[in-house]
Amino acid sequence: MSRIAACFAALEGKKALIPFITAGDPHPSRTVELMHGLVDGGADIIELGVPFSDPMADGPVIQRASERALVHKVGLRDVLAMVAEFRKTNTTTPVVLMGYLNPVFVMGYAAFATAAREAGVDGVLTVDCPPEEAADLSAALIAADLDPVFLIAPTTPEARVREIARHARGYVYYVSLKGVTGAGNLDIDDVARKIAALRAHIQVPIGVGFGIRDAATAKAISVTADAVVVGSRLVQEIEAATEQTAKERLTGLVAELKAAIL
Repeated sequence: MSRIAACFAALEGKKALIPFITAGDPHPSRTVELMHGLVDGGADIIELGVPFSDPMADGPVIQRASERALVHKVGLRDVLAMVAEFRKTNTTTPVVLMGYLNPVFVMGYAAFATAAREAGVDGVLTVDCPPEEAADLSAALIAADLDPVFLIAPTTPEARVREIARHARGYVYYVSLKGVTGAGNLDIDDVARKIAALRAHIQVPIGVGFGIRDAATAKAISVTADAVVVGSRLVQEIEAATEQTAKERLTGLVAELKAAIL
């Protein structure tokens, strides 16, 4: 059983909290500390963003996080090194890399999958690699016992949902609204209807993200989702904090979100 599957099994029907931060933000030396801070607050799974120069799915908050990391020249191999450092003292919390295909393509799918497994990564979500083009990458990931995680949008047609369901492992990430990360206007009732429809095809847990900014919204989403994903709100905490206070602020916010979800 993968670490991700084991995590959901251990929750015994309770909902998972999946916080996101960008590796290297605010400084490469602080990322592992912040990852531990997320766990201290109650994170069940960590999504760790791989900095990229053109993060097309991300709003301005996470774009700025990538920019801050790239100032320090944080690349994919640096991110893997951070996960390996995290694994020296945490061998249980799943880590999913979330980013874009180009750095993985440049490294080579097989080489990346091997390096990611050795570092302690559990899953990979490449935002701009749809399932129709993901066969080679997914095969490399699965061969390395890593879970390929896919996005599903509000506009994804049923036939495509079935195709994603065929390839998905670990969990799927339902994008709760049309737009980029951090966007507003989240319709809780619409999300509930969409998740109910997805369950006819999706066998793995369904996580919901984009637009979840506070405990009340996290709780509402957790009524129907298997996991709640929070990113921009946490990255805002990092942006507003000093390097010395970032961990404490993240831990506090994660604890608040974890206490709220069902």
